[in-house]
Amino acid sequence: MENRAKEYAGIKYRLALIDMVYTLVLLIVLQMSGLAARLESALLGLSGNQFILTALYSAIIFLIYMILNFTLDFYRSFVVEHRFGLTKQKYSYWLSDHLKSNALGLTVFVILVESFLFFARSYPQSWWWMSALFWIFLSVIIAKIFPVIVIPIFFKYKKLENEDLRQRIMSLAKVMRVRILDVFEIDFSKKSLKANAAFVGMGKSRRVLLTDTLLNGKFLPEEIEMILAHEFAHYRFKHLIKMVIMNSAVIFLTFYIFFQLDNRGLQARDISNLGAWLFLFMVLQLLVTPLTNWISRIMEHNADVAAIQVIGKRGSFVSMMEKLGEQNLADRRPPLWAKIFFYDHPPIDERIEYSLKAEER
Repeated sequence: MENRAKEYAGIKYRLALIDMVYTLVLLIVLQMSGLAARLESALLGLSGNQFILTALYSAIIFLIYMILNFTLDFYRSFVVEHRFGLTKQKYSYWLSDHLKSNALGLTVFVILVESFLFFARSYPQSWWWMSALFWIFLSVIIAKIFPVIVIPIFFKYKKLENEDLRQRIMSLAKVMRVRILDVFEIDFSKKSLKANAAFVGMGKSRRVLLTDTLLNGKFLPEEIEMILAHEFAHYRFKHLIKMVIMNSAVIFLTFYIFFQLDNRGLQARDISNLGAWLFLFMVLQLLVTPLTNWISRIMEHNADVAAIQVIGKRGSFVSMMEKLGEQNLADRRPPLWAKIFFYDHPPIDERIEYSLKAEER
């Protein structure tokens, strides 16, 4: 099983690197070949309205990338998952999900590009922090509507029918002073055989989501409680707020660098430079990823310790991690470079070892 997990993870690492390099190369080609300028000229013949022009330009760029990247997406999320027995999803359903997720991505992309160019053209000296604030505001809105609007697009979910487990989770939430709307079960098995649980939403929309693959009898109630205690600990430690602050700082820094480059000739208000801005954005995000992942892993360790203390059964934590690792084909000990760039959670063996050390102390 461990060799199979290593093979699966290795393929995922390589595909992620290929996707990143491929996307950066496409953006370079878009900018350096003159295609961006020619596309802008062609669209100017259709409309002189800047909002319409921006929407058309960004939509075309997104759709070109979507088409060129289709084969890689298909291989990564359909072929590989079937090869390792992690899904039974039919191609027609996969394609439907693929189109829906890209439609959502296109909508968000157009909104972000529209806001970026609007602020750059309207407020030459202050557009960078206005754009950053809008991007942060939009991310908060998406987080709030995600469980209510976005998840139902891809999954059907209902209140958890296992009343005993539901009451245990609701009681756990009270013990950890977390307010939740209710506990729901989603039909995850139609798309993936991996197991997961989540604490999603903001304000009154906060809720617990359990995948049906987690409720198939393999996981004991106390193991599921351990997963939720971990998620509730994030809330109690205000980790989500801290992550929002950290990501906001990164966005502000990114746009300030953009502003300095704009003053040196790379005009933000010119839509034909969009490829260059996207390239810079990806590079800057890549540079800060090791730091943000490291901070996230520390938070995950703290949430693990808190969950063990609340539930009081270290053995349940270990058995839960073992089962999740086996069911999800997790790489228990990834290479250091992969951990630095791809892991915002500690690897499974590290989490188990850390829990043993925490108990000894």
